[in-house]
Formats: sequence, C-alpha cells, structure tokens
Amino acid sequence: MAKYRIVHTEFWNDAKVMEEMTPEDKYFFLYILTNTQVTQVGIYPITKKLIGFEMGYSTESVNALFERFINFHKLMTYNEKTRELAIKNWGKFNFIRGGKPVMDCVKKELAEVKDQSLIKYVGEQVANDTIRALYESYYVTQDDTSSSRGQKEKEKEKEKEKEKEKEKQHVAVVDFYQSNIGMLSPYMSESLMQWTNDLNSDLVIEAIKRALKQQKKWNYAEGILRHWANQNISNLEQVSAADSEFKHKREGGPSASNQPSYDGYNFDKEFTPNF
Repeated sequence: MAKYRIVHTEFWNDAKVMEEMTPEDKYFFLYILTNTQVTQVGIYPITKKLIGFEMGYSTESVNALFERFINFHKLMTYNEKTRELAIKNWGKFNFIRGGKPVMDCVKKELAEVKDQSLIKYVGEQVANDTIRALYESYYVTQDDTSSSRGQKEKEKEKEKEKEKEKEKQHVAVVDFYQSNIGMLSPYMSESLMQWTNDLNSDLVIEAIKRALKQQKKWNYAEGILRHWANQNISNLEQVSAADSEFKHKREGGPSASNQPSYDGYNFDKEFTPNF
C-alpha cells in the first residue's frame, strides 16, 4: 500500500525557507519530510549512510546538513545511538484529520520509538488535542498531573486565606472606629479598607488611638498612616523603633524641644494636618 506525506504549497512561501535556506537545505528538508522511512508520528529510524545514498551526497555533506538543521534551523533532532530522526513541527502541519485509523497508527508507531524524549520534542507542537494526548501519555505522568493540580489547589487555598485575613482585619478596624469615633459613612469605610489593605489593621488601629489621645479626628490618624507609609513602616515593632529614634534625636538637639511634634514625630516639614 502506497504511503503519502503532505507538503503544503506554503512551504515555498515560508520566510525561513525563502530567506535562510540554501538550495541544498530545501532539497534536504523535502527529503526528511517525504522519504520512505517517514512515519505518521514524525519520528523514524534512518541512517546517515542511507540518506547520503538516496540523496547522492557524501557523508561529510550529510553531517553538515544535520548540523544546520539541528543547530541553526532548529527543525529536527537526531539520536546517534538509536539512529532516530524527529521533525519538530511535524504535528503542527500534519494530523489535519483524526479518526480511529490515524489514532491506531499513531499509538502503534509511538510504541516503537526507542528514544522517548523524541516523543516530547514532537508532541509539544502537535495541534490536534486528541492526538497530542497520545504523545503526552509518554511524558506527562500521573504524578506530574497530580502535583500540578495539588499546587494549584494550594495556591487557591492561600488566596482564600489571604482574603479571609483581609476581611478579618477590616472588620476589626471598623469595629474599633465605630466604638471609639462613631458610625461610618461609605466614604470612610472605603478609606479604612484601603489603609488596612495598604498597611494592616494593627497600624490603622494604632493611628486611630494616637489621634484619640490628641483628641483629634480621622484626618489626624490618616496623617500618621501616610507618614508611616512614606517611611516604609509595616508593623508595630517598626513604629516603636521609629518612636525611640525620634525621641533620641529630640533629646539630643538643643532646639528640638521647641519644634512642633505630631504624636512623637516632627511634622513641620513632612505633614501639616488640616483641622
């Protein structure tokens, strides 16, 4: 029974073929696509000696062509031990039609491939989903699939935990604000949520406490939060360290005690609250 291999007419218009290939390259490319050893899966055993004989080339010429197509054009690979050749984009331009006869042929020929790394080399370019799955059965293991699914599930769980933590922090801030200042307007609720997301609930609550201590309102607390954000302060430990540093500098300067302060910070240059 005669075998047929498809070569698209666009072959001659392909930019790589037109601009990068010599006449010998084109001749060789057509040969590796259509010689009598070519299989349905694009991986087949063939010797360089046979190629040289059928093409009328010397061994040196065949080796040079292999070098160009493997390392320069990157269109094929070859296992010197098993003498198997694999065409990279075979699955992109073949397998236009599927069906049981093609599937059966693919299964049979894949089972005969000695170097199974070649199956992945060709399989990653197969366009037909059903046929690509046959290739993948040789290199995508159940463990890989389970590991991938497990990783995705863990990532989803982490995202859920983050969302829960954000919600918990926002509730804590809202409760503290309403217990100590008053009912929230939609604008204030959004502002509190934004600051909680940008910093955290501990810092927002601490800023509100400091505002209350000075008998000030939310804009005073927001000024403190803005200052902390500008200083890249992200937790209460850093707040305490910044307080200590400011106190040390204030006690060390002869005129520092006369400088206006804003709950432990000098806001003369950095922030002036709008009361």
